Amino acid sequence: MLENTGTKRASAHYIWTVLVLGIYGGQVCPYIEGLGLAYWFILLGIFFAAALSSRPLLVRKFVLGSEYETMVRRQFFLEITIFLSTAIAITIYNMAAHEFPVESGLKVIVGTLTLGFFAAADLALERERLISEHLSMTGEFIKPREKHFPVTRKFLLVSTTSVTLITVVIFLVISKDLEWLSNLSYMDLQSARLAVFGELAFITVVVLSGIFNLIISYSKNLRIFFDNETDSLKAVAVGDFSSHVTVSTNDEFGVMGWYTNRMINELSSKIEEIKKTQDATIHSLASLAEIRDMETGLHIIRTRLYVKTLAEKLSTHPDYKDTLTPEAVELLHKSAPLHDIGKVGIPDAVLLKPARLTPKEFAVMKRHPVLGGDALGEAEGVLGESSFLHLAREIAYSHHEKWDGSGYPKGLKGNDIPLSGRLMALADVYDALVFKRVYKPAFSHDVTRRIIIQDRGKHFDPQVVDAFLELEDEFQAIAHKYKEESI
Repeated sequence: MLENTGTKRASAHYIWTVLVLGIYGGQVCPYIEGLGLAYWFILLGIFFAAALSSRPLLVRKFVLGSEYETMVRRQFFLEITIFLSTAIAITIYNMAAHEFPVESGLKVIVGTLTLGFFAAADLALERERLISEHLSMTGEFIKPREKHFPVTRKFLLVSTTSVTLITVVIFLVISKDLEWLSNLSYMDLQSARLAVFGELAFITVVVLSGIFNLIISYSKNLRIFFDNETDSLKAVAVGDFSSHVTVSTNDEFGVMGWYTNRMINELSSKIEEIKKTQDATIHSLASLAEIRDMETGLHIIRTRLYVKTLAEKLSTHPDYKDTLTPEAVELLHKSAPLHDIGKVGIPDAVLLKPARLTPKEFAVMKRHPVLGGDALGEAEGVLGESSFLHLAREIAYSHHEKWDGSGYPKGLKGNDIPLSGRLMALADVYDALVFKRVYKPAFSHDVTRRIIIQDRGKHFDPQVVDAFLELEDEFQAIAHKYKEESI
């Protein structure tokens, strides 16, 4: 894409230049008018065809081999140089072959330079688009210099140069017309007036065509930048920090893109730091609860992986595909370790008892979902709305609820139990059964499987049990990888 020399667009400019100069030459120079229209067109065609054929080689040598920062500027000056050189070559030929005066050549040079200016600006803008597309594909960028080239200065230079060249062209046309009119009789002035207006209209059309083409070309470049900037900001707004603005110019827009990318990188870095801090905090709090319960941190790892595995499986089910998005599954994975955080508030005499609990002690133990949920709710109130804390609180409150309504602390039933709690209920029970506890030996996977099946529709959500039965190998692999004792 970047290797494109722009021959197709350049050919259109060269053909347009031949057509315009073919008509313009006779309007400003009587010597050219004397050559005959057909001869003049053939002469222009030969010289500009030669220039066009040499152009790709020159573009590759002087433009494509340079740095991104200088390509657009080099493209502009190369195009101007080609047009100017062609005009000089035509002038020299006319002076040598037809003994034209220098004045005639200067008129050709002015006209060619005017058309060349519009062509060069347009082809430079095309090069800017090609660079932008290339950088967008490769992920590279241009770093704007401290003293960048302001857009206001670009507009000033383009407008000043355009006005100057156009003024000179109009002056040359009017100068020839005045000389012509001075030799006409009064009767011929009426038709001469129409001829003069026709020439001025022709120049106006040519100039406006060049200006409108530049406006359209520059608008395309602006649209690319603004679309890129908008898309990147939209992505950041929804938490996607992988998008960046393509910086392809050394002006205010390049500076805007550069600092937008810096902002995105800084936000991404801060978010990543927050995530790491969040993960470390979760692990520390969860480990504290598990250590007090004489369980290891491996229980945290296993249960969060069980929950994630179940959630990923259910995400393919029509009932849950809109709920269990990849982001929601990852949030479940992060929040799951805090399900037993409320155990921190249970007295040691109950929490650390090396035997079965009495009904009274069990009533105390049953307070831990409320203690954990309330604590996380207070944190959410202090820190503001947080999907992570909200989900962690939801899991803490509901992971001991049962499908048939016989669970605690609220006795929720069926789909009134949050999905996160239903997933954790099975994950927590499975892990408690297959590993040894102070009040029971470790059960085999097969025994645990039968218990879970028996409690399908009682303790557990039937759909969660069905997902578990399709994931038995994954559950066993997790239990084996993070085992404490043999199953």
